[in-house]
Amino acid sequence: MGRSKNDLWVGLFVLIGAAALVFLALQSANLLSLNFQRGYRITASFDNIGGLKPKAAVRSAGVVVGRVADIRFDDERYQAKIDLDMDPRFKFPKDSSLKILTSGLLGEQYIGVEAGPAEQYLAAGDNVTNTQSAVVLENLISQFLYNSAAGNASSGGAAKAGANGAK
Repeated sequence: MGRSKNDLWVGLFVLIGAAALVFLALQSANLLSLNFQRGYRITASFDNIGGLKPKAAVRSAGVVVGRVADIRFDDERYQAKIDLDMDPRFKFPKDSSLKILTSGLLGEQYIGVEAGPAEQYLAAGDNVTNTQSAVVLENLISQFLYNSAAGNASSGGAAKAGANGAK
């Protein structure tokens, strides 16, 4: 009888430990948020969202003020439409701007909020029109390579023309 009681306590302890590990894993991967207050949902459209994913953070001044709720494609405007669940503790002016930013050089992407000077605040259902799309590293590299190749071709052509004129 004593052994089965010990087995019960050990089993209960193992279950609590496993639940704690699952909780920490979900929390560290930003897949779990324990905010029981109802926030307000706003919408924004972007030309390019890069690698932004649902549940990504919405930050202002480095503080998480919301989460990306949904990402979908607007086939009329050919843009990504994003729904954001904002924390009700934080109010932002209606003319605030949204940018897709990256944590570090190759880190996760998030949405940054810059507050505007308006006196009215964003409310549930509002659409933010002042947005800046993600900077895609591959596009920057290809643009740099294209510009440097074009620069070499034009300076090489000028050097060739100067050499032929000197003969």
